[in-house]
Amino acid sequence: MTNDWAKARLHVVTGKGGTGKTTVASALALALAARPGRVLLSEVEGRQGISQTFDVPPLGTEETRILRLATGGEVIGLSVDAKAALLEYLQLFYKLGRAGKLLEKFGAIDFATTIAPGVRDVLLIGKIYEANRRRRDGRHKGEGPLAYDALVLDAPPTGRIGRFLSVNSEVADLARMGPIHSQAGAITQLLESERTVVHFVTLLEEMPVQETLESIAELRAKGLRPGAIVVNMVRAPLLDDAALEQARAGRLHKPSLRTQLSEAGVTVTAELVDGLIAEARDHALRVDLEREQLALLEGTGLPIVTLPALSQGVDSGSVHELAGMLVDQGMAS
Repeated sequence: MTNDWAKARLHVVTGKGGTGKTTVASALALALAARPGRVLLSEVEGRQGISQTFDVPPLGTEETRILRLATGGEVIGLSVDAKAALLEYLQLFYKLGRAGKLLEKFGAIDFATTIAPGVRDVLLIGKIYEANRRRRDGRHKGEGPLAYDALVLDAPPTGRIGRFLSVNSEVADLARMGPIHSQAGAITQLLESERTVVHFVTLLEEMPVQETLESIAELRAKGLRPGAIVVNMVRAPLLDDAALEQARAGRLHKPSLRTQLSEAGVTVTAELVDGLIAEARDHALRVDLEREQLALLEGTGLPIVTLPALSQGVDSGSVHELAGMLVDQGMAS
């Protein structure tokens, strides 16, 4: 795969619900850590999808090592919480200390993080922004290696990703000056730079593909950089092209089907043969639909990465397997 995000450090992963977004984000973090490198894998929706994927205790608001690879790479997990981020922000910029805790006690923190969703998103992304610029000595300025070689964000779904990443416009009317305004501008600069890329996870189905196409167009219009399209849960056709053509037209050879079923020790009935022919036709139409959707995705000009459907489901072992596939297809080279 050829891509133009060689300088990217922040990999944002989005996708319609049910497409396996968290699984792909987790696999990408593993693939980047295998370089080797130290990778921060974050989520912002509070679903604890990362901990479930890796079968580790629920993540908190502190950065916690999920695993260390034999190559020396590490994946660090973080569940970003808007309330905790706001308290940290108030302490950092306004030195509120115990006063911040009093604000939380009286409900002011909950009010601030729910009544102004744009500010909430600034706080969520702000935590990622801070981790991106932090150095290993804990400082944000000066010389020295960065705390993380790469960051992967399990972001909100495609239906909300454009607004989520447009933090500067979201807070423009709420904070025209001051630290919040300054931080929003700095975050936007990071998101629009070559250091950030947005990957899309989809299935070869009409609704996820349509949302993917709309999100790609939206992000491009906003000056953000789409990365790869990860087509997840791909199943290879059960029939070759010649058999698919026959199945599509309902012209599969019944005597041959009967012979093959008999040789397999199956009791052959007319109903069974007719049922198999109907299922084969449905399968051929499904393959046609998937190929049409793939052609639409290819029309974006973005690199296409494919991951297979896992018959045994997703666990920490299969995520390693998927990570290897991402490496093989150049997504973490």
